[in-house]
Amino acid sequence: MENTKLNINEIFYSLQGEAREVGLPTVFIRLTGCPLRCVYCDTEYAFKGNNLLSIDDIITKIKPYQTKLICVTGGEPLAQINCHILLDRLVKENYQISLETSGSIDITQVNPSVSIVMDVKTPDSGEADKNRYENIEKLQTKDQLKFVISSKSDFDWSVNILNKYPSLAGVLFSPTFDLITPTQLANWILEQQLNVRLQLQLHKILWGDQQGK
Repeated sequence: MENTKLNINEIFYSLQGEAREVGLPTVFIRLTGCPLRCVYCDTEYAFKGNNLLSIDDIITKIKPYQTKLICVTGGEPLAQINCHILLDRLVKENYQISLETSGSIDITQVNPSVSIVMDVKTPDSGEADKNRYENIEKLQTKDQLKFVISSKSDFDWSVNILNKYPSLAGVLFSPTFDLITPTQLANWILEQQLNVRLQLQLHKILWGDQQGK
């Protein structure tokens, strides 16, 4: 099991820029590959690569960092079936893990101790037809639903999805970088009195689009 390998794009230490742990020092494990091609994707560099690491090697690389927060991300991490073995090992090592996934792949087998951040694809992403809405009902209070909003029509669509698929998870609305302003999205949220969290990408505010931040 320890020799199980995954294709890893990068492992880096930074502040969590999104979701519930925003602002906290975190180790990011970015897996290579993604079946989706969202028009606003900011991690296209993770689509390809060949850097196979054993799970033991991954654990060795993350141990020097003085944090228990781990974010497994991509690409789409669940596109690699061995991601589940990695998540189980991280849980065994007593890390606090968040998993960033598009929700286009079944989440049933994800370790129940992992906090899932599911990015529901809006129409402007170009990949809304890949959403597996049955995943939403599997989310718990430890999990979060994220909607990346690029326009007012995206916003209205997202509100409709929330009404159609109730969930125990927290909800994040995030403006697409450079397409709508945070103020626009904040005003729409307040106008409709939505019980959602406005999410800004802290890492982009601090460092722009630098890789590994």
